[in-house]
Formats: sequence, structure tokens, C-alpha cells
Amino acid sequence: MSKRALITGITGQDGSYLAEHLLAQGYQVWGLIRGQANPRKSRVSRLVSDLSFVDGDLMDQASLVSAVDQVQPDEIYNLGAISFVPMSWQQAELVTEVNGMGVLRMLEAIRMVSGLNGSRSSDGGQIRFYQASSSEMFGKVAETPQCETTIFRPRSPYGVAKTYGHFITRNYRESFGMYAVSGMLFNHESPRRGAEFVTRKISLAVARIKLGYQDKMSLGNLDAVRDWGFAGDYVRAMHLMLQQDEPGDYVIGTGQMHSVRDAVRIAFDHVNLNWEDYVSIDPSLVRPAEVEILCADAERARTQLGWEPSVDFPELMRMMVDSDLRQASREREYGDLLLAGSW
Repeated sequence: MSKRALITGITGQDGSYLAEHLLAQGYQVWGLIRGQANPRKSRVSRLVSDLSFVDGDLMDQASLVSAVDQVQPDEIYNLGAISFVPMSWQQAELVTEVNGMGVLRMLEAIRMVSGLNGSRSSDGGQIRFYQASSSEMFGKVAETPQCETTIFRPRSPYGVAKTYGHFITRNYRESFGMYAVSGMLFNHESPRRGAEFVTRKISLAVARIKLGYQDKMSLGNLDAVRDWGFAGDYVRAMHLMLQQDEPGDYVIGTGQMHSVRDAVRIAFDHVNLNWEDYVSIDPSLVRPAEVEILCADAERARTQLGWEPSVDFPELMRMMVDSDLRQASREREYGDLLLAGSW
């Protein structure tokens, strides 16, 4: 019998890559969908014939119990979240409900469906749970690089909510013997990244500037430094975490730091343009409380999981620019067809 996996956030960047990876491993893959009109369902459209979907909402406890009971998964990957950090200052309560309390609701659903009560279970239940924690939990970092024992100092409502989700996952592991783990993933990008994220904002703008669709782009803090990797690499780590004999939490990242300025330079260089001719600074885009430096120490993942990233940051930025050049070219061709009355 093939394993069954349930993915929340299956239509997001990570969910789509994870679904592909698990299907390749022979899994039956289910996606939790909040209503049938999910605007990003197109992201997994090419996989739809191989996927199953179940209704559920991270803000509705009863729907999660129903979904888990219906699917009877071997593994649950909780990737569903409001993931754009700047939004968390504008909608702090909503972000906390989804990113924090949503984790608790899913853990409770697993506990109820698995029949785990007030005492620690001897076998840990049947369902293995992965929580998508975040490097944003480290916030105003106490040390660099950051590892599994680095203390958390979150600097945004997003980071605070993720910290709650991380600790409640650990609590259910220790209280009920659940196989529940958290992956503290550092920034990971791809051509499927939302256009609001800085790396994709850069790659889209570079493509459009190269093709003559726009003249300039505005950015906030060019000196912010991140450990950026490729999302397709990081979903492999998620899967590996749930295959270990004992549950544990892992930091996942490349260990290489790059600034926003580096990302801009690499992207513009790839299309033979000088970034300084096109980029302006907009102070309104700077976060109220900035996280200046994030860099992963992923030694535990390397030694215990055997995980290594395969795509470096310059290759990642070039991949994203190439993808957006193709997309922008298709949009122009489609627009030309409409203007010519040929569609």
C-alpha cells in the first residue's frame, strides 16, 4: 500500500513542489482546499489528475477533524499560512489565527482522530506531522549562523505566530508522544514564488525592463541579508524529516548569505543591464522592524538527514529571471494576438 500524505497550502510554492516530490515517491497525495475557488489552484493544475482534494480551513477546527478522518493520512505537511511577512503588521490578528492557532487546530485534529488522550501515547499514533516553521523566528539574532538551539527573538507578528506554532508542535510531541516535527526553513525561492516577495519582485521587474514593459523598480532595504535557497531543494528536507526513527526539529538553509543588493545585481547582470540605472529606494517599503541578518547552520540536517542543497543563489536568481522572461514574452504575444483580432 502506498503512503498517503495530506498537504495544507498545496497551491502555494512549497506545496506544489512537495506534491510533485511525493508523487514521484509513489505517495497518494491529498490537498486541503478552502473552497473550490482557490485562486492559486492553477499552480498545481498539471498535477490535478494525480491529486485528490479535501475541504478544510485552518480557522475551522471541525473541518480539519473531518478532513483528517476522511483522508486517514500517514503524513501531514502543514504548509498553509499567510506567508508574506510585511502583511503581518497590517493584519496581525488574521496572521496569528492562521499561522499560530491553525497549527494548534491541526494538531488537535490529529490527536482526536488518532485517539490520543491526556497521557503520553506509547506508539506516538499513526500520523506523522510536519510544521513549517521559519527563520523569521530568530528575528533579532542572538548569534550567527543560527542553529536548532539559537534562541528566538521574532521581529514581526508573522515571526511571533510562527514561534507559537513551533512551540505548540513541540508541546504535542512531548505531551502526547506524537511524531511531530518542525522545519526551521530559511528563505527559499523559485519561479513559483509570489510576486510580492522581493526575489520574485526583482526577477519580474528585470524581465519587464529588459523587454521594455517598465522603466524602473523601487525597493526598500538593499542591505538586508538573507540565506536564500531553492524551494525544490527544501521540500526534500521536509519529507526526510518524517522518515526518521525519532522526531526532531531541523534548521534548513544553505549557510550562504546574500544581500538584496546582491540579488538585484545578479538579476540585472544576467540580462546585461546595470542595476543602478533602474533601481530606486522607497523608504515606505522598509519594514517597521527589520531582520537584518539570517544565515543557517544546517549541520544537523546534513549529518542526520543526508540533505544538501543542489542550487546556489546566483543560479536561483538566473532561473527566476529566465522564467519571468518567458512568461512576459508569452503575455506580449497574447496581447499582440488580441490587438490583431486573431484570438
